[in-house]
Amino acid sequence: MNRTDGDTGRALPDLSLVLVSWNVWDHVRACLDELEAHSRPANASDIRELPSEEAGQPVPTFEVVLVDAASSDATPDLVPLRFPWVRFLPQQDNTGFSRGNNIGWRATRGRSVFLVNPDTLVNPAALRELHRALWCRPDVGLVGPRLVRSNGELQPSRRRFPQRLTGFWESTWLGRAWPENPWARRYHCRQWPDDFRQEVEWLEGAALMVRRDVLEGVDGFDERLFMYSEETDLCLRIREAGWRIQYCPEAEIIHHGGVSSDQVPAQTHIIFNTSKVLYYRKHFGVLWAELLRRFLLCEFALQLGLEFAKLLVGHRVALRRDRLHSYWRVLGTGLRPTG
Repeated sequence: MNRTDGDTGRALPDLSLVLVSWNVWDHVRACLDELEAHSRPANASDIRELPSEEAGQPVPTFEVVLVDAASSDATPDLVPLRFPWVRFLPQQDNTGFSRGNNIGWRATRGRSVFLVNPDTLVNPAALRELHRALWCRPDVGLVGPRLVRSNGELQPSRRRFPQRLTGFWESTWLGRAWPENPWARRYHCRQWPDDFRQEVEWLEGAALMVRRDVLEGVDGFDERLFMYSEETDLCLRIREAGWRIQYCPEAEIIHHGGVSSDQVPAQTHIIFNTSKVLYYRKHFGVLWAELLRRFLLCEFALQLGLEFAKLLVGHRVALRRDRLHSYWRVLGTGLRPTG
């Protein structure tokens, strides 16, 4: 440990945590409170130490960089006051999760970069375990923890890379109609137990620890993917560069999930599906992307008709109106990627 900058002589952290927030102050506060409660200040004002496991053992150090995507809640005012040890990078606009993470990790100094959502609770044991796993083999470039919800329920995070037909059933009515189909089992790695360390193709992006040189080598996230599919694309490029990706269930992190996207359901539908189409265009070509785009539009048109029928019979009227508004907005965009 005890890394220093060769030019300035300043201490450098072993780990850099990067968070991107948008109107989630309560979760930001809980996440940073948890980190603060289980660490202590190091010599530098913005670096903290994890507690030592055994006397005489090196103590890992970390920094936190928080990129705020133009929040209108208390985050911009209270983070600098409540957590002066956090490097706070407020943005003028919400330019997306991918760009926010790129801004964040490029401002860090650790040799390991932990890209973690603010709606998580990260304990020191998980940080240490992930850091060890990342550096225990020279060919491992990215690791991720076991994610659990606040009630202790497992949140599956292991994935295989999408194939050409994956987007037509994953998160669509086809997948909901037959959730245990063999393609879904393969995609979600259900044929393997989730209680042992294993190599995977990609992991959900709520908590990913990556070597700095790996991120630099692939130039971080593709910023055309505003949010969603960005971690799939990142992991694919990391694997194509020759690195392995590991799932480490020994490290367990609580993830609440969806706290930013739930604020804008219509926009979430648009971004999620537009990102799928853009991922297809990037990796499978224009024809497959166009087929997927048209299929998704047909699905939303069908859902729009079903919601209208339910509205006519007076079934949960407020919900039906909200969904009609959301689905109509989706159809109005055409789900055409702009990147």
